[in-house]
Parts: sequence; structure tokens; C-alpha cells
Amino acid sequence: MKSLFFAIAILFVSVFAKAEAPKNLYQFTIQDIEGNNFDLSQLKGKKVLVVNTASKCGLTPQYEGLEKLYQQYKDKNFIIIGFPANNFMQQEPGTDEEIAEFCQKNYGVTFPMMSKISVKGKDIHPLYQWLTTKMDCEVSWNFQKFLVDEKGEVVGVYSPKTKPDDEKIVSWIEK
Repeated sequence: MKSLFFAIAILFVSVFAKAEAPKNLYQFTIQDIEGNNFDLSQLKGKKVLVVNTASKCGLTPQYEGLEKLYQQYKDKNFIIIGFPANNFMQQEPGTDEEIAEFCQKNYGVTFPMMSKISVKGKDIHPLYQWLTTKMDCEVSWNFQKFLVDEKGEVVGVYSPKTKPDDEKIVSWIEK
């Protein structure tokens, strides 16, 4: 009887051990704004700025600064990933297609944009659950910025009002 109980306990632990929380960014596969899978493991060795975005926000002009930052550093192992989210006062009501068109037409965005997700609440996307848990924070508004190092570890978070070209962000990229 003891050996049966022991065998069941080992099976139970091994099944649930596989469901442990992701250790780094590279364990996620997400959907891009065109509906394709985007495996974040392809970003190994790059610094990543993860930002939640919105088209109808007072901070929406940050798209311009984000694109400029991306153009300046994209060839230096740096990438920006944008995540449209409608969590704050319905400031991102559009479909993925509408959001992509808006970003291209108004700001010439070329950095990868992902499919619209939720960045807080009961339906928070697993990636944002991981980011906020790692930094012991919540997403406070559109355009909050998470910095992820070349090993896939979250190393910083900046408020939505922090501009993309802020010295703290630029020095981290250049470091």
C-alpha cells in the first residue's frame, strides 16, 4: 500500500512540475498582429523592450519615439515588441488589422506588433502575468515599458510617462 501511495505521489509531482512558471522570456510563443505565431526564443541574445500600447491615448505619440529608438538600435541586438491592449478607458478599441494600419499610417511603426491582449485583470495574458510577477508590479497605464536582458530576464520597468529616449533606457541599451 505504501509503495502504491509513493508511486501516485511521484506521478502527481512529475505532472505538476511540468506546469511550473516560465523562467524567462524565451519560453513564450505569442501571436503577432497578423495572426502568426511569434516564438520569443528567437530573441535570445537581444535586449528587448516590451511595451503595451493604445491608439487613442494621450501617450500614443510615444509610438514615434519607440520607432526612432528601434531604428537607432535594431542592428545592435535590440528589439521592441508592442502589445496593443484595451485595459485603460477603452483606448485601444480596434481590431488587430485596424491597429496595424493605424501604427503604419500614423507612425511608420516597423518594430514587431503583437495581437491585442489584456495586460491586467482576470484575463491577463500569461506573458504579462510573468512580467508583472517578476517585477512585483501591475501595469498602471498604456505605454508601460519592461526591459528584458539578453538572457531573457526582466531587469527593469518604467512608467508609461517615461519617454522611449529617456537616458535610463538608452544607457541600458548601450551598456
